[in-house]
Amino acid sequence: MLREGTKHTIKTIDRPVCVNDFQLLAQQQLPKDLYDYVSSGADDEQTLNENRNAWKRWYLRPRVLRSLAAAIDTRVVLPWQQQRHTLSMPVFVSPAGVQALMHQEGECAVARACEKAGILYGLSQHATKSIEEVAAAAPQCLRFYQSYILNDREWTWRLIERALQAGYQGIFLTVDSVRFGYRPADARNGFNALPAPHRLVHYDDDHTRDNNINSGKKAIYNGQTHSAWDQNSEQLLDTQISWRDVRWLKEKLPPQIPLIIKGIMTQEDAILAVEAGADAVMVSNHGGRQVDGCLAAIDVLPEVVGAIGHQVPIFLDGGVRHGSDVVKALALGATAVGIGKPVFFSLAFGGRAAVEQMLQLLKNEIKSCMALCGVDHIAAIPVSSVVTRHPSLLVGKSNL
Repeated sequence: MLREGTKHTIKTIDRPVCVNDFQLLAQQQLPKDLYDYVSSGADDEQTLNENRNAWKRWYLRPRVLRSLAAAIDTRVVLPWQQQRHTLSMPVFVSPAGVQALMHQEGECAVARACEKAGILYGLSQHATKSIEEVAAAAPQCLRFYQSYILNDREWTWRLIERALQAGYQGIFLTVDSVRFGYRPADARNGFNALPAPHRLVHYDDDHTRDNNINSGKKAIYNGQTHSAWDQNSEQLLDTQISWRDVRWLKEKLPPQIPLIIKGIMTQEDAILAVEAGADAVMVSNHGGRQVDGCLAAIDVLPEVVGAIGHQVPIFLDGGVRHGSDVVKALALGATAVGIGKPVFFSLAFGGRAAVEQMLQLLKNEIKSCMALCGVDHIAAIPVSSVVTRHPSLLVGKSNL
């Protein structure tokens, strides 16, 4: 069935049977400005589209007659020496803000879904539910907190301390956001303030009174008057951050708390991250919402793996929609992959229950893909499982 939408003809469906279906279902019921905010990317959206299309340029090489175990084991261990965590599958929810725009329970609902699924949840600094609220909602969930480096280092650390006190067991440090990318869809829709009653709850203290982050009032940025909350919060970010700040944060963190550097898109920066003390790196282009025209994350993964090997775990997000995407990333050297937009779309469609359903569908696809490729546990996925026709990317030799 087709429905005429305000922007284009929208295909409608009644129930989800795969991860992509949740986007169609969310589009059917979300206001246009909210749907566009989640689904759009920076500038011409080249990178946004590449994040999805690039997976189709990597091809699986299934093996047969492999005498598989009766049950396919999707568990993966995050192999930090002082803190080892087992995930039920090599998937986690990437930190992404303002989830209450999709459903009133917001981040709390997603954390509960992750708790049930047995996977990691990343809470954004730009959340609409607080560090403590999410911890109380999902006390058994493996939770990591995502931080930016603010102009005020004490404030940066105070938020991280709150997370540690609330039982968060790792830190994502986002390093690709000295400012936020320009997204034309939001400009066209006039989406320049969080709709009431939503707010960025971690900025609810004395530091924000003069920045108007949560008020919807106008503020000054780059000499111009704006009411956009992204641009207002941008004033708090330190544009002078460097690898010294990574070392500063690593030295302040307890030794058992892993520091993951999120936003790595080159082998050079992967090497520098490890040298600065990172416990993991995350290959990510911020979902195509920052720099437009850069490579898809999956196409960057081989050079990062080639540069730092297995010195630290390597995470990745960007365009993951199928179990086969996950298997391809693991074959290329990723430890686990993050998902973002599917979380928003499923949350919008049906709250916590729909997020749980989406995660289960993805897990089922991972199991099916592994079995059809001739492997029955994660460690058995070899680099020879994938090949690309892209001339600049090399695939390792087969290990029979």
